[in-house]
Amino acid sequence: ARNFAEGTSPQIAQSFDQEAAAVLMARIAVFKAEIDDGPDVLRWLDRMLIRLCQKFADYRKDDPSSFRLAENFSIYPQFMFHLRRSQFLQVFNNSPDETAFYRHVLNREDVNNSLIMIQPTLMSYGFDSPPQPVLLDSISIKPDVILLLDTFFHILIFHGETIAQWRKAGYQDQEGYENFKELLEAPKADSEELLADRFPIPRYIVCDQHGSQARFLLSKLNPSTTHVSGSMYGTPQGQAIFTDDVSLQVFMEHLKKLAVSGSS
Repeated sequence: ARNFAEGTSPQIAQSFDQEAAAVLMARIAVFKAEIDDGPDVLRWLDRMLIRLCQKFADYRKDDPSSFRLAENFSIYPQFMFHLRRSQFLQVFNNSPDETAFYRHVLNREDVNNSLIMIQPTLMSYGFDSPPQPVLLDSISIKPDVILLLDTFFHILIFHGETIAQWRKAGYQDQEGYENFKELLEAPKADSEELLADRFPIPRYIVCDQHGSQARFLLSKLNPSTTHVSGSMYGTPQGQAIFTDDVSLQVFMEHLKKLAVSGSS
């Protein structure tokens, strides 16, 4: 096989497709996970990300604040962060059959669907604005909004604490609360469209904030607000997540330090 460009050619960086690259790395990681131990696969994934940043990012040596990625590389580290936390590489709480099923589907779906598996989509529904995509982050949880999570394998409707209390009180059935009833129906209609077009059919979950089923959402969110950050910095925005996992912000800080130091 021949290289299409020299190793130092700017064509390589200009031709980089971060979405396709993320899916390709996910498939290679899944293949390696069948042979190697889980921690070894994660270390390999980290090394590949650090080397890519060292080669294609702009920075001054030993100066993390100078680290910059071009636009077509900018969200690739974010994909790798969510891939590390995904059910493809984190097999705890999944049976071997479930893990094999998830990995098989990843290998047969297209780039768009595979990206949803790696980094799920999150929509927010509220009184003050039309439905809009929001960050896959704990700060997106608010008491007066409804969230719609699509992980490809799960479709989940999450009611914030205030919304859940109003729904249980039956406000949507009372005169004068038609807008609240419409708010409750909007994510249901959107989820039905997703369910109709998806195969295999995802698991459908409706849950409330602080409910047991809410764990399906919390496990996918970037834990930017945790029980530790809440005690250190006062009451955090969003819901505090009880986890020892690092947040995307901490992950990026460590990535920048390692990339500019020349470590791999």
